Amino acid sequence: MKCTINRRAQFSASHRYWLPELSEAENQEQFGACARAPGHGHNYVLYVAMEGDLDQYGMVLNLSEVKHTIKREITSQLDFSYLNEAWPEFKTTLPTTEFLAYCIWQRLSPHLPIVNIQLFEHPQLWADYQGNAMEASLTLSTHFSAAHRLALPHLSYEENCEIYGKCARPHGHGHNYHLEVTVTGTIDPRTGMIADLSKLQHLINFHVVEPFDHTFLNKDIAYFEQVVPTAENIAVHIRDLLQGPIALTGAKLHKVKLIESPNNSAEVYGNS
Repeated sequence: MKCTINRRAQFSASHRYWLPELSEAENQEQFGACARAPGHGHNYVLYVAMEGDLDQYGMVLNLSEVKHTIKREITSQLDFSYLNEAWPEFKTTLPTTEFLAYCIWQRLSPHLPIVNIQLFEHPQLWADYQGNAMEASLTLSTHFSAAHRLALPHLSYEENCEIYGKCARPHGHGHNYHLEVTVTGTIDPRTGMIADLSKLQHLINFHVVEPFDHTFLNKDIAYFEQVVPTAENIAVHIRDLLQGPIALTGAKLHKVKLIESPNNSAEVYGNS
């Protein structure tokens, strides 16, 4: 029987986004604050997913051996390092989150049956790599606060309450929405990026966070004058708002996940 297991590890390291063939002004324009000398640091959190058959002891792998393998191949080399100089790969390609996930896969795959590398640079930014050539995914996390009411205009208040419960109350209610936007693309062999991170952040802020934050969705967002702003419908609308602009960065919108509350979330995927 196949089973997937995960092992968590962490390391602290610094890096700098800087290409010597570009001028200082060009580096600042492309990489922003990440180009500042001598660099900046992160507490990286790594999740290694492995798949295999259960053995007679009820294990896929001996986790003690997995722990020592990850330490030997990854964390002992990267912890408290300057990434740009830690591994030879970073002499030609910048140590971005997505390229670092790719390199970790390359170093672990001869030793472990890995199926996914997930690397958090910080809680609002992480990359996934699954061994598909130079293709990786990057997830950006953000939030906005908004109110809404769930009700269909052609139904009575009593009928809406039967469908939506308390959410149909006439003055609405609010949420602190947590939004995760995942994009996929090919890692650039020089910049290490699948897309310009600052542009992605700007697009999400411009098309979603700024227009939606501190609004009553039913009244302030034209789309929801005719569409009930359930978590599902909000996620679909965010997907539709972002898909075209993200495509212009060279990446592809893979998934939008909207967390309405700790108990309720919705996920939609980009159109083909």
